[in-house]
Amino acid sequence: MSPEIIKIESVEFNYPLRDVGVDGNGFNLVYEPGSTTERKLFAIRVHTDEGIAGEYVGGNSPGAAQINTFADYLIGKDPLEREKLWSEAKRALRKYDRMGIGPIDIALWDFAGKYYDAPIHELLGTYRTRLPAYASTYHGDDEGGLDSPEAFADFAEACLEMGYGGFKIHGWGGGDELRDLDREIEAVHAVGERVGDEMDLMHDPACELETFADALKLGRALDEEGFYWYEDPYRDGGISQHGHRKLRQQLDTPILQTEHVRGLEPATDFVANEATDFVRADPEYDGGITGAMKRARVAEGFGLDVEFHAPGPAQRHCIAAARNANYYELALVHPDCSNTQPPVYEGDYSDMIDTIDDEGTVPVPDGPGLGVEYDWEYIEANQTGSLHVYE
Repeated sequence: MSPEIIKIESVEFNYPLRDVGVDGNGFNLVYEPGSTTERKLFAIRVHTDEGIAGEYVGGNSPGAAQINTFADYLIGKDPLEREKLWSEAKRALRKYDRMGIGPIDIALWDFAGKYYDAPIHELLGTYRTRLPAYASTYHGDDEGGLDSPEAFADFAEACLEMGYGGFKIHGWGGGDELRDLDREIEAVHAVGERVGDEMDLMHDPACELETFADALKLGRALDEEGFYWYEDPYRDGGISQHGHRKLRQQLDTPILQTEHVRGLEPATDFVANEATDFVRADPEYDGGITGAMKRARVAEGFGLDVEFHAPGPAQRHCIAAARNANYYELALVHPDCSNTQPPVYEGDYSDMIDTIDDEGTVPVPDGPGLGVEYDWEYIEANQTGSLHVYE
C-alpha cells in the first residue's frame, strides 16, 4: 500500500527582530537600535497515514492563500508522487505566481526523507556536504551600523577574518536617490579596495536604482573593482530580458537574475535570450525543491551556474545536490544585529553569522528529510492567525 496524505495544517505565527526597522520606503529591513520589527511566517505540516508528517516553516501570506486552491486536491494522494502533485498544483495556480507550491513541496520532500530515513540531498543525489558561504548584508542604514562606505568596508574585512570567502552589499534605499547612488558607488570602491583581492564581492541593489542609466553607473564601478556578480539592479523589477541583455552588453561584471522571474519556463527563456550570466533559484519561490532543482538543471544544460537565494535547510539540500552552484547565501548579516532566522529550530541548526567553520563553510543537515526539528511549542505560542486544516 502506498502512503496517503490525510491532513494538511497551515498556521501563521510571528517572531521579533530586535534592533531592526525599515527604511524610508518601508520595505527594506535595516538596523535601527531600540526598534523591534515583527515578522510573520507560516508553519506547514502534511500528515500521512504512515504516522509521519512532512514539515516546513517559511512562506508568506500571498503564498499561503494560494494553498487554498490545491490543498483539498492533495488529500488522499500519495505524498511520494511529488512530480505529479507539482504538475497539478502548477496548473491549478496558472492564474497566479505559484508561490504557494513551494512550502507544500518542501514538506513533501521532508516526508520522503523521513519515510526513507535519508536526508533530502541523498534522495536528490549528493555532490557535497559542506557549502562555501558568503556574507549577505542588511541594507545600508543611517543609524551608526552600515551607515557609510567605510562601515561596509570594515564589516567586509571582519567577515573575511571570520573565514567568509564572499561578501555581498545590499546598499541604501528609500531616501535621496542621487545621494544613495553616490554612496553606493563609494561603498563599492571602499569594499573593493579593502578586501577585493581576498574575497569574491557581489552587489544587490534589490531593484532600488531608478533608471537603466543608474544601473550602468553602478555597474561600471563594479567593473573597476572586479565584482563577482551584479544582481537585480534597477526598477524593471528584475524581469526585463531586453534590459538585462543590454546591461550585459555594456558591462564586464556578470549579471545574476531570475530571483523575481516566476516559473520555470520564463526563467528558461531569460537564460536562452542571454539576459543573465548566473541563474537564481529559491525552493520557496520557485515551486519547492522540485521546482528549484529544475532551474538548477536548466542552468547546467546551458553551461551556467545556479546561485540559490537566501539561507535555510531546503537551500542547503539543493546546493548539496548541485554541482554548478558556488555559494550559500548567509543572510542577512550585520555587525550590530542578528540574522532574520526565526527561533524555531531545536538542536544546533543555525544561519547566524558565526555558523561558518574556519574554511568559511556550513554543513548540510544529515538527519532524515530536512534534517531539522521544529519547535512547535514556540510556533503555537506565537500563533497570529487561525489554523487552516484541510482533510
